[in-house]
Amino acid sequence: MSDTPDARATPDARTAPEARTAPAGTTAGSPTHLSGNLSLASVVTFGLAYMAPSLVMVIFGVIAAASAGTAPTAFLVATSAMFLTALSYARMAGHFPDAGSAYSYTRRLLGAPAGFLIGWAVLLDYLFLPMVAWLVQSLYLHAQFPAVPVWAWMLFNAGLTTLVNVVGLALTDRVNKVLTGLAVFLVLLFVAYCLVHIAGHPPLSYTAPLWNADSGLAGISSAAAVAAYSYLGFDAVTTLSEEARDPRRTIPRAVVLVIAIGGLLFAAVAYVMQLVHPGGVFDDPQIVSYTMSIEVGGQTFADWTNMAAIVGGFASGLAVQLSSSRLLFIMGRDGVLPKRVFGSLNSRTGTPVLCLALTGAVGLVGLDVSLETATSFINFGAFLGFTAVNACVVVHWARTRSADPDAHRPGRLLGHVAVPVLGACVTVYLMAMLSPVALTIGCCWLAAGFGYLLLLTRGFRRPTPSLTTDPA
Repeated sequence: MSDTPDARATPDARTAPEARTAPAGTTAGSPTHLSGNLSLASVVTFGLAYMAPSLVMVIFGVIAAASAGTAPTAFLVATSAMFLTALSYARMAGHFPDAGSAYSYTRRLLGAPAGFLIGWAVLLDYLFLPMVAWLVQSLYLHAQFPAVPVWAWMLFNAGLTTLVNVVGLALTDRVNKVLTGLAVFLVLLFVAYCLVHIAGHPPLSYTAPLWNADSGLAGISSAAAVAAYSYLGFDAVTTLSEEARDPRRTIPRAVVLVIAIGGLLFAAVAYVMQLVHPGGVFDDPQIVSYTMSIEVGGQTFADWTNMAAIVGGFASGLAVQLSSSRLLFIMGRDGVLPKRVFGSLNSRTGTPVLCLALTGAVGLVGLDVSLETATSFINFGAFLGFTAVNACVVVHWARTRSADPDAHRPGRLLGHVAVPVLGACVTVYLMAMLSPVALTIGCCWLAAGFGYLLLLTRGFRRPTPSLTTDPA
């Protein structure tokens, strides 16, 4: 971590980041720091879009089957587990309002080499998540309009999303708010139809969706581990730190709100769906929401419900690509990736155009990849990043405790030691639950990153690239 004296002493360095000296290797006159005016509502909306509000409808059948008909309890357990890590992200975002998220925190507190490796691991998640978002949306669009092949929808989704993000943050913010609002409305409309159906067909028990004779801790824990994957993306709002108003306050609040709102929405929708269909036995768990939509509202309504996943998918792809491009830009600005390609912004739009183009190009890999394969390895980087951020909270407490008279008070020990340690245990457990294929690909990716680090530092004879000018 290195703040130059000029950056801290000159007011213009804080108010006009684009006026700072461009790092070596970047185009003269090109801005090298992100800027924006995102409100708390905008940042939260981006986080919710990333998580995709309609996702609970898509995976409900799988969670209900694994938990023996207690899907809402599984979602509540997953929310509580991920909330621990969300608190760690909130604390780190308050201390270090950088756009690099887990990469920046780890580099500052655990050292530049560790930061590089965490950034490299998270890059696996961020590079391929846009592809997964576009692939899911393309599959739904193909089901709705079978005359158009999946590959054509992939090209359309990746191209349109990239274009919106390239034009600028203001347009992306407006489009994201509209699409996320529409997706939430369609989910709530589905819930309303379910409630009307329940009124005419009262369930035998209103508590069975929370706990029943067939449920158990092992089944609910296993289902919660699967449900936890639905929360990936709450951390992505930290990549917007340089583009948010008062990031030291806005970003921590946004992280907590995204988990709280998303988790409660998932649990509430799952509870209503579980009342409509008690138990965990389904003809096909993967299409439960579609068959349930037909049951409560008819075929036409089911087709409209399918639009919730399509609209939410586009909003998710928009938010995922936005955060992915910011991580690439930060690593390029640091010199971890080639600065000339990744480390500068377009002088007119203020967006990392080349980074956006790369994420769009990577998305085309999904033209010949199944959804199961695409989602099998992206979680490795996410959970490794979560574990590192929890460790950073403990290290930050250890480094600052001598200057903090309240460091050893019970409340401080609970929030800065016990909670992040528990959060790290949870994320390590979730990482262990990944498939052997996911772990193998993740470890190979991490090994490749270590090899690149050796090459970059000439066998650690040179320092690992780090920020030359951090945001004040």
